[in-house]
Amino acid sequence: MIAILDYGSGNLRSAQRAFERSGSEVVVTSDRDVALNASGLVVPGVGAFAACMRGLVAIGGDEIVRARVAAKRPTIGICVGMQILFRDGDEYATNELHKGVGIWQESISKLEAPILPHMGWNTVEVTGGTLLLKGIEDQAFYFVHSFAAKSKVGTAQAWTTHGEKFLSAVEDGAICATQFHPEKSGDAGLALIKNWVGML
Repeated sequence: MIAILDYGSGNLRSAQRAFERSGSEVVVTSDRDVALNASGLVVPGVGAFAACMRGLVAIGGDEIVRARVAAKRPTIGICVGMQILFRDGDEYATNELHKGVGIWQESISKLEAPILPHMGWNTVEVTGGTLLLKGIEDQAFYFVHSFAAKSKVGTAQAWTTHGEKFLSAVEDGAICATQFHPEKSGDAGLALIKNWVGML
């Protein structure tokens, strides 16, 4: 069973439908035990880093993610759900750093680009041996964001350029993440989801 973590952020039903297309049983939940024990956990995210973290902490989601990583239980973060897995992230209005889950000890920062948000289809450049992006390394995916990670983490990565080069996907043992939205990325996104399900 795949659990999609409901902490008040993310297009939950769209994600649920996309993951169900992989043939898996999917539940949307904020229940700690269900999220901890699911074969795979999806951490979605839409909006601002700080707001997402507040919602995540409110249901103990940060502890759930850290516990799953420690137990090597497969977990994937999507969009801001990827960003909050990092140590911290800044915000437009205040330039303050807000604490993240801390799986990767790097920061999220605003893209240096002439047009923000980065919205629409873009390609990825894969480095390292990847299962997540196997067979779809040359495909385009759908992005909507203004902030991103810019440092290498994990054992395999995908990079995308919008104004500057940023980290668009990470594979790191049991934890994966994508800055793009696989649930909005058509056949390529569905193939990525199936690749991830195959890793469970």
